[in-house]
Amino acid sequence: MQEPGEVRARHLSGERALEIRWLQDFLAVAETGNFTRAAAMRNTSQAAFSRRIQQLEAWFGVALIDRSILPTQLTPEGEQFRITASRILSEVLDARADLKGIPEQRPDHIRIALPFALATARFPAWWAQWSRELRLTSELVVGNVHDIGIGFLSGATEMMICFHAAQQPVHLEPERIEGMEIETDFFRPYINPMLLRREGFSLPGEPGKPLPLLMYSSGVYFSRLVDLIVESAGGIAHGRRIVESDMSDILRDMAIAGHGIAWLPESTVAHVPKDALVPIGGARWSMPLSIMAFRDRANVNPAVSRLWAALKRGRPQGMIRSRPNAMLGRLSTVVG
Repeated sequence: MQEPGEVRARHLSGERALEIRWLQDFLAVAETGNFTRAAAMRNTSQAAFSRRIQQLEAWFGVALIDRSILPTQLTPEGEQFRITASRILSEVLDARADLKGIPEQRPDHIRIALPFALATARFPAWWAQWSRELRLTSELVVGNVHDIGIGFLSGATEMMICFHAAQQPVHLEPERIEGMEIETDFFRPYINPMLLRREGFSLPGEPGKPLPLLMYSSGVYFSRLVDLIVESAGGIAHGRRIVESDMSDILRDMAIAGHGIAWLPESTVAHVPKDALVPIGGARWSMPLSIMAFRDRANVNPAVSRLWAALKRGRPQGMIRSRPNAMLGRLSTVVG
């Protein structure tokens, strides 16, 4: 694989130039782990998006995406290039801003990483407050916890906000990364009330009446939380998986449509009609969640410092202070 200095901006010896949008496409699929969502994020058709990824791979002469498995993953070469691509793109965009004479606006700009559930359920309200009080602009990077964690540690984003459960902590480098709890949530199973009345389902299930389960894809952070909850509660005696997805919004909508039981953060159901979903199973089938913000202690962007200070001021009275370093460690397979 070529080093960053070898990336060419125009045709050399008849070879097609590497295009910046190829890097943007590659990072989009790396973040989402899904070609369809990445194409939508890039506002293009999936066919055109796939062609551009293939052109990027042809330019390097190696496969960057492993298409033999689902969900989509990067090859070792792709993982190696991911950090380089983020750095190249960031440098190019910063250079463009400087050349356009708008570097004075950069102190108001912040790159924030969020999982899908928080991006859809919480970020719009957060941003209404942050942009009004702090006059910020933002680039939002959305993905699963593992991917946004890798991007955050590589410098592709400047702040990461994600769910955190004490039983399944997000591990980051304590000497480098500062973490703070900014809100709380609750993770519990929900079901359409009409389905509940009609079928009389109850956890852990009954013989001859298997529970229809709407579950998270293997490896997703919420999937591990569900596994921990079920194991602690003694297991599900009779159930069958109806649908698997890595997005809580999809499982929520499937539950609303009456297809089964889905474990969801309360925030993802806060804005649906009250008669659309009801909790099922009681406290032993649920788990409290924290919403944590993380920043690099060495980051000197004034926007990051201002937002961090605002988050501290905005925490409800009595919420715990910044997490001690004992809760943090090196990024590992726990982040996912």
